[in-house]
Amino acid sequence: MRYFFIIVLSLITIQLSHAQTYEVGVFAGGSNFIGDVGSTKHISPNKPAIGGIFKWNRSARHSFRFSLIYTELEGIDSKSDDPRRKERDYKFNNHIIEASLGLEFTFFDFNLHNRKTNATPYLYTGITVAKHDNFHFGRNGQFVNDNTSSLAYGIPMVLGYKHQIASSLILAGEIGARYTFTDEIDGSVPDAEELFDRFAFGNTNNNDWYVFTGITLTYTFGKTPCYCIF
Repeated sequence: MRYFFIIVLSLITIQLSHAQTYEVGVFAGGSNFIGDVGSTKHISPNKPAIGGIFKWNRSARHSFRFSLIYTELEGIDSKSDDPRRKERDYKFNNHIIEASLGLEFTFFDFNLHNRKTNATPYLYTGITVAKHDNFHFGRNGQFVNDNTSSLAYGIPMVLGYKHQIASSLILAGEIGARYTFTDEIDGSVPDAEELFDRFAFGNTNNNDWYVFTGITLTYTFGKTPCYCIF
């Protein structure tokens, strides 16, 4: 076992010695929620979202990507086009911190070392985990804070377009929907089991979504990579 770890460590060292190109930067934009409370519009940013992003460019066509984004998800029934929601008039705000890890694929080669202007559409997917507060709505529609929090796992589906605006700067615009494996973000399904039968509402078979719309600005660094391993 000791020799196995020595071999693995040696392989990692060899990988790093090829000095891939990295990117680090910021994300800024807006967020909107899609669920049982609030507007049913799919892309309608109503709260600011901000965070950081890191990429490890493994080839001219794909990168490993990590991001950490903070936002406040908001749902207001009175802003919905559904007359039943307007009459119900629920509303909520839920602060979340999302971590996301996955792969970014470009439609065209995006080689930062060929001294040409690069621009390409791209797709990103992977897995997300978002920490959010738990709450529910009382019988009279009042917001009730449960004073607990949960983790919502999900799948990001991001479409973007990026452009190399300088030798070490990349500007991108993207729209990214997150399908989550929970229906608790908007309070329609209480996290506590003893509250479910009394306060759950809406379509409990449809999970929550939220969308980030914004731009990223990243700084690239690292030596000319060897795109030859994976």
